[in-house]
Amino acid sequence: MSRSLPRVRACWLGSVPYREAWDLQAELVRELRAGDGEDTLLLLEHPHVFTMGKAASADHLLWDEAERHGRHVEVVWSDRGGEATYHGPGQLVGYPVVDLGRLGVTIPEYLEKLERSLIAYLDGLGVAAEPGKPGLTGVWHRDLKLAAIGIKLNRPVVSHGFALNLTTDLDYFDGIVPCGHAELRPTSVESLTGRRVATREAAQAYARNFEAGFGVSLEWVPAGAIRAGGAAARS
Repeated sequence: MSRSLPRVRACWLGSVPYREAWDLQAELVRELRAGDGEDTLLLLEHPHVFTMGKAASADHLLWDEAERHGRHVEVVWSDRGGEATYHGPGQLVGYPVVDLGRLGVTIPEYLEKLERSLIAYLDGLGVAAEPGKPGLTGVWHRDLKLAAIGIKLNRPVVSHGFALNLTTDLDYFDGIVPCGHAELRPTSVESLTGRRVATREAAQAYARNFEAGFGVSLEWVPAGAIRAGGAAARS
């Protein structure tokens, strides 16, 4: 008899402010650690925001408060790993909130599978991508960063995840030292190919790569089925 694949819920949330998505992840983590939650893949995009990971410092913010206000950019100090990054429209964000024990993977294996799932998705778009060189996380096209990865581990549950630049306005990265490396620059699918891929379309397609890469069975559920703590999603 063949063994059934682990089940993971998948949900498209639309555009969600960073703090609300963070609160939702925290609730899902608590439920999983208490033994009454479900593994979940949240797919969404954020309004303009600079998020500062645990390794970030104030000098990683290059735009002053007036500049950020004029460009409608919020700043959030987050509990994820890594330094500073940017989230905004035209960027697919994925937050897998999953129990690593159920998936049967270690943290290094999880990060590798996450990178490989994004690389496989990009390959389907005709974009050659690869993991970062030693010391550099994320997914890259040559020396240009296509996707950032930053996670948080509350044993045995992992949260936060990735941000993939599709049609992202790359000028916003000028407001930070991205991931602590001023010399390294971002790129996007649109910049490399001229193709404009909508985030919702990308979420549906990428989910198949996540499913294959992690050996799980995804079950799509509506946002209302998992929303917690008043997180307001907008399609």
